[in-house]
Amino acid sequence: MAIKITEECINCGACEPECPNNAIYEGGVEWALADGTTVKGNFTLLDGTVATADQRFAPISTDTYYITPNKCTECQGFHEEPQCASVCPVDCCVADEAYAETVDALMAKKELLHA
Repeated sequence: MAIKITEECINCGACEPECPNNAIYEGGVEWALADGTTVKGNFTLLDGTVATADQRFAPISTDTYYITPNKCTECQGFHEEPQCASVCPVDCCVADEAYAETVDALMAKKELLHA
């Protein structure tokens, strides 16, 4: 399951540098698969569409920090727990039930992001 940032976010930014996949962005900032990863060429997104690594996507949130589920691995393969949740002072980094993924799927995503 990916992690999401709820609207209780106070925009402190503590989570952003902790993400090993660079999946966390400031509100209003576009995201790309290539940001902070080794992804090159085409990549299949969680919704099944194919995108290029450098393709920019609209921000998921304009008001608060957000996590793109296409890059979130819950820190599997890096840390014992999601680092965003461990540093969040208001506990607004929570499991995103819309993106249920097994540990194996999260590890496979990690390998794709950091080949």
